[in-house]
Amino acid sequence: PVQGDLRRTIQRLVPATPLDQPGGIFVRSAKLMAAEDQTLLSAVARVVLVAARGPLVQQLGTAVETTELPPPLTVARRAAEEPSPPLPFLELPYFNGLGGFTPDGREYAIYLGPGARTPAPWVNVLANPTFGAIVSESGTGFAWAENSQANRLSPWSNDPVSDPIGEAIYIRDDDLGVYWSPTAAPIRENDAYRARHGQGYTHFEHNSHALEQELVTFVPLDDAGGTPVRLQRLRVRNRSSRRRRLSVFAYTEWVLGATREDTQAYVITSWDDGSKALLARNAYSPDFGGRVAFASSSPSPTGFTADRTEFLGRNRSTARPAALSRQGLSGRDGAGLDPAAVLHVILEIDPDESAEVTFMLGEVADSADARRIVERFRDPVRVDEALRETRASWDRLLDTIQVGTPDLAVNFLLNRWLLYQTLSCRIWARTAFYQSGGAIGFRDQLQDSLALVYTAPEIARRQILTAAAHQFVEGDVQHWWHPQSGAGVRTRVSDDLLWLPYATARYVEVTGDASILDEPVSFIEGPVLAEGQSESYFVPAISLEVRSLLEHCRRAIARGDTSGPHGLPLIGSGDWNDGLSRVGEAGRGESVWLAWFLGDVLGAFANLIAGRGLDEEEQGYRARAARIAAAVEEHGWDGEWYRRAYFDDGTPLGSAECAEARIDSIPQSWAVISGLAQRERAERSMQAVDKHLVRSGNGSENALVLLFTPPFSGDAVDPGYIRGYPPGVRENGGQYTHAALWVAMAHARLGNGARAVEILRILNPVERARNPSDVERYRVEPYAVAADVYSLRGHVGQGGWTWYTGSAGWMYRVWVEEILGLKVRGDRLSVDPVIPPEWDGFTMRCRLRGATYDIRVENPEHVARGVARVEIDGWQIPDGIVHLGGDSGSHTVVVWLGGASRG
Repeated sequence: PVQGDLRRTIQRLVPATPLDQPGGIFVRSAKLMAAEDQTLLSAVARVVLVAARGPLVQQLGTAVETTELPPPLTVARRAAEEPSPPLPFLELPYFNGLGGFTPDGREYAIYLGPGARTPAPWVNVLANPTFGAIVSESGTGFAWAENSQANRLSPWSNDPVSDPIGEAIYIRDDDLGVYWSPTAAPIRENDAYRARHGQGYTHFEHNSHALEQELVTFVPLDDAGGTPVRLQRLRVRNRSSRRRRLSVFAYTEWVLGATREDTQAYVITSWDDGSKALLARNAYSPDFGGRVAFASSSPSPTGFTADRTEFLGRNRSTARPAALSRQGLSGRDGAGLDPAAVLHVILEIDPDESAEVTFMLGEVADSADARRIVERFRDPVRVDEALRETRASWDRLLDTIQVGTPDLAVNFLLNRWLLYQTLSCRIWARTAFYQSGGAIGFRDQLQDSLALVYTAPEIARRQILTAAAHQFVEGDVQHWWHPQSGAGVRTRVSDDLLWLPYATARYVEVTGDASILDEPVSFIEGPVLAEGQSESYFVPAISLEVRSLLEHCRRAIARGDTSGPHGLPLIGSGDWNDGLSRVGEAGRGESVWLAWFLGDVLGAFANLIAGRGLDEEEQGYRARAARIAAAVEEHGWDGEWYRRAYFDDGTPLGSAECAEARIDSIPQSWAVISGLAQRERAERSMQAVDKHLVRSGNGSENALVLLFTPPFSGDAVDPGYIRGYPPGVRENGGQYTHAALWVAMAHARLGNGARAVEILRILNPVERARNPSDVERYRVEPYAVAADVYSLRGHVGQGGWTWYTGSAGWMYRVWVEEILGLKVRGDRLSVDPVIPPEWDGFTMRCRLRGATYDIRVENPEHVARGVARVEIDGWQIPDGIVHLGGDSGSHTVVVWLGGASRG
């Protein structure tokens, strides 16, 4: 009777609220529920009311348990502030008023004088294969373990305006009662700050209160993969005339999931007295519930609290925490708190002496692992060793290929920043300030890995095999997936699966490692998409069917080799441009770009299997590529350029007759890259790109390489979700750097070295922020490639999201392979550059197959391309091919460009 009365009361008082439906009200009898289910509901409920405890007002008025807080800080004596020395001057190439590179290009230094701020956060992505952190020039950021989206240890904001703070370090002078932060946030002082982003670390400098403060933040990396912890070492030197007693606080808001709003009720903290570490768990995390997060310090903390409310106080903020007005912290931990990790360390420093404290934040499988890491880094020598090894690990990787071109900005990017962005951010972190996916994209990380075939081929190999393991038995693939659970999305995106044979063929071509083709890899299984269904998110089953990587590639080609009304591949729910999601939603739309790409894949795969006794299969792929090319020439040519696609009803996209998206760059660039287009048409199509899509105007604000023009802005056609972007933003007619790099690549393939380098100069982030006005316009980091640059009126030249873009890897490849002409084919090396004729030459130093090759390219006749002569160690090579792997020594290779032929 009571249950029936409750249901009737609900229906009478709140008739719009559904019963027994998500978002509604559920009425359940405790007598019919298992005890463990009742416990679960009580544990996850935000409010528990019991009828026997009286009316609602009485239950809400029950006194809340409180913790006695430490007494207020009392200032025993007043001491005068003493002056602080200014930060030492640094000569910075490409200084733009806020930042510039150090002379060797290994660091980007940002100087924040009084009132100076970067227009947007300028961040560094610190990562190893299992752990990472982001840190901005002001010291803000977040950390994660295993998955940067599903298992954040601290909050990710994606707020470039306020850049909110979920982590901070504070210093307090206990004698004066004043407190500040050694970074520009959360407490900004008038004294200057400098942040130096390097590979794997960021170094902060700030002098104030007669104290020199240096903070280095890093994520340890070594040959074994590194340690799942972020270390922050603060060194303070006393430049005053008195002994200083300082309290240093490290503050972190626990997340242990995707967002604090979802997880904070379930985070349980505990103090481990043996390791002097604060531990935290979220048992309700689907994939990480058994793991243990930890925070500790060296020296050991003198106090702690796991309560954010205690530290910040009522109506306070991270710029004015209440706890800094007290003597210490309460030592509170447990469940039901506003979860945080706050540690308190006391330092006493004599004049002209230094002291240091290291804060640790990490997550591991269990408490024993946490104790081992804390014990290891409690020794300051171990911290120093870890920092040195982190820097050395990045040096070993990035020093594999070092170039010296006439353009210093290009040298900085190629020698350090592009591969660092690719590996640290794209492959390991899979997150940045503006996007935090955590998942692996099938085509995304495959393309990224190809930039590493020279420096870390084992990473490329592993990525190819990982991707193959996420292919369904039918041949299609997961568009993206979370590696811990395997949960991902099955779609009708038409190009994803073809990147597997593309990447495999490229990997084998460069490395000569054909053994990868025979590696056994399982498939996955799951519900196929129903008619009219564009995607489905689920956890697939691992199939019992295991086949070689070669067979995986075959199935991808067989599934991806579709044909529509014009003999062109079907576009599905999108091709490379996911935003064209409704061009082929009825199953008849076709993609011209995909035709070129499929033809390129067929040709590369035919080359891959050549000589393996598969002659009939090889010839079949070549014949199919020729038929596709013929179909494009017949139905894709628009008169001056190639069309982009056909809608389901046969209406062309990317045609001169279109009011929007009249010309798109990628069918033109891939007409050249694939090598399948008629030469005369390919050249004309690139001329059309130069005329309609490349803006080389005066000043960096006008220099853009558009994806297509005009942008979608009306209701004339509905190509898909791309219309959700304002006209001129991201894929909707802005500069999309990924595609723009293919324009440079196509020009290089045509032998237009000057034009290719001009395009690359437009795309170079260093060139977009050369002076203060450029910085204010471009806004984002000058040392990391941006995915896009706006052409939107009022925002022309403004950078979009940075770091998390496949453009970094492609920029590296276009420069090294196409412009500088490095061609490694197994155990053979050749150099065939395409450069601006005005270049006198360039140098490369390569560590390949155990030997070092110092390559010098001379261009005495000032040509764009054409190798006249090649020498190694003073001996001429008639065919221009250097054979690798003969020894572990050093060799000098000289390449002369000119009109005369080799020999």
